[in-house]
Amino acid sequence: MFDWNDMRHFIALAEAGTLSGAARKLQVDHATVARRIAALEHALGETLVDRLARRWRLTDAGIDVARVAEGMQAQAHALERAVRSRKTGARARVTVSAPPAFASVFLAPRFAELASRHPEIELTLLGTQPMISLSRQEADIAVRLTQPTEASYVFRRIGSVTYGLYAAQGYISRPSDEWQFIAYHAALDHVPEQVWLLDFADGRRIGFRSNDLVSQLAAARGGLGIAALPHFFAADDKRVIALPVGAEKLSRDIYLIAHVDMRRQAAVRLVMDFIAEKFVNDFHNGEQYNG
Repeated sequence: MFDWNDMRHFIALAEAGTLSGAARKLQVDHATVARRIAALEHALGETLVDRLARRWRLTDAGIDVARVAEGMQAQAHALERAVRSRKTGARARVTVSAPPAFASVFLAPRFAELASRHPEIELTLLGTQPMISLSRQEADIAVRLTQPTEASYVFRRIGSVTYGLYAAQGYISRPSDEWQFIAYHAALDHVPEQVWLLDFADGRRIGFRSNDLVSQLAAARGGLGIAALPHFFAADDKRVIALPVGAEKLSRDIYLIAHVDMRRQAAVRLVMDFIAEKFVNDFHNGEQYNG
């Protein structure tokens, strides 16, 4: 019999495609992933991975095992969700995933109140850009700016985030044809705020790119250019100002999401209700800066 933890490391490699990607996904070092996969190969009596000089590649046997193992993992997660959802008390661990800026600026300061109300809940907050999987229990609750399409997810719209174009004090006094812009990586040219920014830029130079809003705001403060930023994140910063954009505003809906198996679990429900409550009561979103 093989060790399921060894199989978990192999699945992570199959999904990530690289040893480093699997290590990041599992939050372990490369050596641990390599050791676990070697142990799995020994238990199964098969070579699952060709260890090439620059990368690891699944063998034909590895591809077959990965295909079957994904189904095993899905069933294991379903079993765990079924057990967790039967717990009627609020004593539990709950992991919330949210966009990094929303996690650090809005949620984290308010979770002290949630902990005071429900000290029996052990909270984890993940500020993550990628779409993590609730089916795989990478989180119990997700806050997203896109409506989920997974049939196994339930969600509610809790409001919207509005955006502004921000620059350092005095930057917009420059001739507009000399303006530069601060954007995400080009791979994110499809996201609404990037489309909005590029449309406004109208061919003018993108002088700096970063997928981290903290870095974008810092670059705007330093006079590097104009950035499209959420009002809740940038409106209170006295070192930048919002450009008047008139009717050309951008707003994105915010969704609170859980797996259908977990929606009635007491601790998950309490945390979801708290986030929705705080959003309604506290999320002012810098309306005075909406142009």
